[in-house]
Amino acid sequence: MAKVLCVLYDDPTDGYPTTYARDDLPAIGHYPGGQSTPTPEAVDFTPGHLLGSVSGELGLRSFLEKAGHTLVVTSDKDGEGSVFDRELPDADIVISQPFWPAYLTPQRIAAARNLKLAVTAGIGSDHVDLDAAIAHGVTVAEVTYCNSVSVAEHVVMMTLSLVRNYLPSHRVVLDGGWNIADCVARSYDLEGMHVGTVAAGRIGLAVLRRLAPFDVKLHYTDRHRLPQDVERELGLTWHESAADMVPHCDVVTVNAPLHPETEGLFGDELLATMKRGAYLINTARARIVDRDAVDRALRGGRLAGYAGDVWFPQPAPADHPWRGMPHHGMTPHISGSSLSAQARYAAGTREILESFFAGRPLREEYLIVDGGALAGTGARSYSVTK
Repeated sequence: MAKVLCVLYDDPTDGYPTTYARDDLPAIGHYPGGQSTPTPEAVDFTPGHLLGSVSGELGLRSFLEKAGHTLVVTSDKDGEGSVFDRELPDADIVISQPFWPAYLTPQRIAAARNLKLAVTAGIGSDHVDLDAAIAHGVTVAEVTYCNSVSVAEHVVMMTLSLVRNYLPSHRVVLDGGWNIADCVARSYDLEGMHVGTVAAGRIGLAVLRRLAPFDVKLHYTDRHRLPQDVERELGLTWHESAADMVPHCDVVTVNAPLHPETEGLFGDELLATMKRGAYLINTARARIVDRDAVDRALRGGRLAGYAGDVWFPQPAPADHPWRGMPHHGMTPHISGSSLSAQARYAAGTREILESFFAGRPLREEYLIVDGGALAGTGARSYSVTK
C-alpha cells in the first residue's frame, strides 16, 4: 500500500464553505483540439465545491483509504521541521498544486527514499527539480490542459483591467468618491493595440483566440511555429524571439513554462526595448521576469502596468516589492484554481492515481518525466540542464 502526501493551500479564513454561489458547473467533455477532459473511473466530490484547500483533499480520501492507502494532507510545506519535510521520507507519492507548490528540490528528492510519483494537480511542474527526478527515477505527471482556459480568461481579465484602469476606478467607488478624471487619466481602449504572447501553446493560443474579437493586432513567439491556417485565421504575426517581438507590442503576455531558456528573460535589457507605456501580463511563472527590474520599469514609466498571479516564492512574503509597486494588478496565484478548474484537476489527479495503482500507462499528455527522461508533454515543454 502507498503513502500519498498531498500539499494543498489553507481553507478560507472563515472556514470551509457550506454553501456556494452557484449550484452547478457547465458540462465540458473535451478541450479545444479534441483532448478529452479527465476520465477517472469515479469521483467522490461534487464539481463546483472547493477541492484545492486542505479540507477539500482533492476529493481523494475515500478513494485512497478504501483501497488501503494512506493519505496525509497538509498546507505546511516550508521552513525547518515542516509537516511536508517530516512526512516526505517514506512517502510513495507527492501531490501538490502550482498555486501552493511543494518544492521538490534535489535535497528533498534524495531524502524521499520511497518516492515514485510526483503529481501536479494543475499544470506546470517547475516546482519539481526535473533533473533530480530523472536521476532518481521519479515519474512526474500533471493534469495537462485542465486549467489552460481558466488561465487564458484570467489573462484577458488582467489585460482589460490594466488598460482600462479598472482597479483604481473601483477603489474610487469603495472609498465613496466620484472622481471621474482621476479614473480616466490612465484609461485607454484595447482596440487597435498590438498584443503579443511569449509562447503560443495551450494557454497562449487560447489567449490569442479570446483577444482576436477586440480588433487588436496579434503577435506571438514560440519555439514551435503555429500552422499557417491558424496564423491566417487569427491574423498572427510570428517573431523568432521575444526580443524580436516585444518592441512592436503595446501588451505582452507571458505564457511560457519556466526552464533555463526562459528564466530571467524579462530583465532590464529586454524591458528597455518595450514601448514606453506598454503593459506586461505574467500568469506563467514569476522567475521568467526579473522581480526588481519590473518594479523599476513601473516606477520609471517604461511599463504602464504589470499584472500577474505568479510569485516567487509562493506564498510571497509580506514585504515582497510587487505588493507595493505602482500600477500593478497582482493577485495570489489563483488564475488556474477556479472552482471549475478544480473539478477537472481533481478528477485528473484521481485518473493518474488509478492508472498508477493499476500498473497502466499514464496518458501521454500527462507525462512530464518518465523512465528516466523527459516524456510526453514534458519533452515538448521543458529542457533540462544535464
